[in-house]
Amino acid sequence: PSVPMKILDAPGLKDDYYLNLIDWNTTNLIAIALSNVVYVWLPESEAFEAIKVESDYVSSVAWIKDRNNLALGTSAGDVQLWDVETKKRIRNMQGHSSMVGSLSWNDYILSSGSKFGSIHHHDVRIAQHHVGTLCGHTSQVCSLKWSPNGRFLASGGNDGLLNIWPNAPGAGVRTVPHRTIDNRQSAVKAINWCPWQPGILAVGGGMKDGHLRIWDTKTGSCVNDVDTKSQICSLIWLPKYKELVTGHGFPSNQVSVWTYPSLSKSTELKGHTGRVLHLAHSPDGRTLVSLAADETVCFWSCDAADEQKTKGSQSSD
Repeated sequence: PSVPMKILDAPGLKDDYYLNLIDWNTTNLIAIALSNVVYVWLPESEAFEAIKVESDYVSSVAWIKDRNNLALGTSAGDVQLWDVETKKRIRNMQGHSSMVGSLSWNDYILSSGSKFGSIHHHDVRIAQHHVGTLCGHTSQVCSLKWSPNGRFLASGGNDGLLNIWPNAPGAGVRTVPHRTIDNRQSAVKAINWCPWQPGILAVGGGMKDGHLRIWDTKTGSCVNDVDTKSQICSLIWLPKYKELVTGHGFPSNQVSVWTYPSLSKSTELKGHTGRVLHLAHSPDGRTLVSLAADETVCFWSCDAADEQKTKGSQSSD
């Protein structure tokens, strides 16, 4: 399993820590943004469709749940919704004055984060889509993640702040988060909510930090912390195995798998020569995909990694 099952080329991938360029949806479609084209890949048939966008580049992608509609953010500050089956743009939602590097869905509300620090909520069902604004970052919003139960939005910024916002539709402009966690030594990019434990958020530190931390957002306390000794660019949970996966930069550009809640490292996947900027997993949770600055996409078998781990623990007895 330390060898990928499959490797695809990703020419033109932007080596930018602050973008979010891959998403894998529940109907098994993978969207990957390369420059101003979004490729939609179907693993079963290995067929792909290309959607060309009128912008310098696409800076973020996110599938709406249970439908083949894809949201994307652009370098020009637009937020667009596409039907990938017809390859038609359904709508173009303007409002940001700078690049949109992060997107997250909560039912029909799409939240978008921009380079200048603002977060907008869009209700994609209505003409006047802009239904709320969050102002809690002084610089680029690197990551946005709605909690699985839809009650809270986590936002990570280049200002080193992790903000937790309540779901308060129709609140207009909010400037005070429910909770702020200060990680001043580095940008907050790699964040993800635990799918099976409400309120638990994993956060990976950037170049000046390198720590993987587990936060209980209900109390604001850090419940576990491990120094990975490298930049954490991406982070994802594997619900099937109750594990966490981190994608790293300098010095090793590896993908690390951690058991939860102990945060002991169970395995390392090495196949990239550039930093692992993005991670996603298949709907069945058995396949992991990593997208790296070396312009390659690697597919890994989580089952194989699990077997390797079992063997490793047996041999060390």
